[in-house]
Amino acid sequence: MSDNSHVIKPLLGKSYPTAAYGRGVYIYDTNGRAYLDGCSGAVTANIGHGVQEIIQAMQTQAARISFTYRSQFTSEAAEALGAKLAQWAPGDLEYVFFVNSGSEATETALKIALQYWQEQGRSEKRIVLSRWMSYHGITLGALSMSGHVLRRKRFVPLLEDWPVVEPPYCYRCPLGKMYPSCKLACADGLEAALQRIGPDYVAAFIAEPIIGASGGAVTPPPGYYERIREICDRYEILFIADEVMTGNGRTGKAFGIDHWGVVPDLMALGKGMSAGYTPIAATLVSARLIEVIQNGSRSIMAGHTFSANPQSAAIALAVMDYIEANDLIAQAAEHGKQLRAGLEKLAQAHELIGDVRGKGLLCGLEFVRDRITKTPYPLQACVTERVIEAAMRQGLLVYSAAGAINGQAGDSVIVAPPFTSTSDEIELLLERLNQALVDAVAEISK
Repeated sequence: MSDNSHVIKPLLGKSYPTAAYGRGVYIYDTNGRAYLDGCSGAVTANIGHGVQEIIQAMQTQAARISFTYRSQFTSEAAEALGAKLAQWAPGDLEYVFFVNSGSEATETALKIALQYWQEQGRSEKRIVLSRWMSYHGITLGALSMSGHVLRRKRFVPLLEDWPVVEPPYCYRCPLGKMYPSCKLACADGLEAALQRIGPDYVAAFIAEPIIGASGGAVTPPPGYYERIREICDRYEILFIADEVMTGNGRTGKAFGIDHWGVVPDLMALGKGMSAGYTPIAATLVSARLIEVIQNGSRSIMAGHTFSANPQSAAIALAVMDYIEANDLIAQAAEHGKQLRAGLEKLAQAHELIGDVRGKGLLCGLEFVRDRITKTPYPLQACVTERVIEAAMRQGLLVYSAAGAINGQAGDSVIVAPPFTSTSDEIELLLERLNQALVDAVAEISK
């Protein structure tokens, strides 16, 4: 390593700026340079940085108690946060299992799905189907459910072969069809997979309502999740919604799945649940599933040392209260329209942009070599990295979503600023992104 740091960075030997502090939608480094946080870090800092109400909640809880172990105590903060999440959640998702990260949340959903069937004497139902072009986390269980080729490849011998369903990727339909004449053939792919494998062996199907890191805000067409829900019900499998990136207001509704009016059996949350102010995540569970376990073993076989700790619970509760008090979900929906219109305008000016997609303040741009034929660049051209680096030179942060085309090609970025962004800040984001694209194209053309 080239410096004196003992911290393992994402890319060994690369020099990273040192963050000094954050204010609003900006992060400032130790050299005094400001970066407009156009992706909320990892689509996480939903209410911006340095919010005093959250800092006060941290201090207040720390003065009381920061840690209790879940097998010994509950806490007022954890109970209040659980009630708040149940209030926000659709349908009968009334019970909450707290964990520390999105990967843990999806893996806990996996475990609860398997246990639900075991408690009924159906332990053969142990497969959790998923889609290619998906990402559900980096732990081995979560990665087994992930169809992110680049992140799976080093660990394939340790992983289950669960990603089998084609994604609802209308820009590049893997089935060669067009919506609506396709009649949602991509959703019917789940039924075909169930018939091939045998539904008696399948416990659940997991999906991100809007595909994030593996596709760049790929958004299914109308009717898609209604069909998925119907198939799950007909074949007796559970539906897990991975809302780690789309949840807690990011798409302009409380949860991404709400755009389709569908209620999952389990839901995984993380990232924006605490808006980055503390590590915490959660698995929401249907009352119907909990009733089966309560009448059986009475214990869910999962948990972590820091699960439901009062410090993190109090902070996440303060974040949700702040979102409610300032009507920020509605603001995300409204400013999402401004952002989407601005990105569409950029697409008219830059041939590099093949597709603009997403909902609310979760938008994606896909980059192509030829917009007419949709020909992608090979990953070796590093187009996504060039755009991100050009944006950073302009004082703008955007998020990578490369490798969607079987891990061989596909360049995308996610643009997802905090809900608290003003109209002027959205416009500044678009101006800086425009210049970054100009610079990136010049580099690519060399």
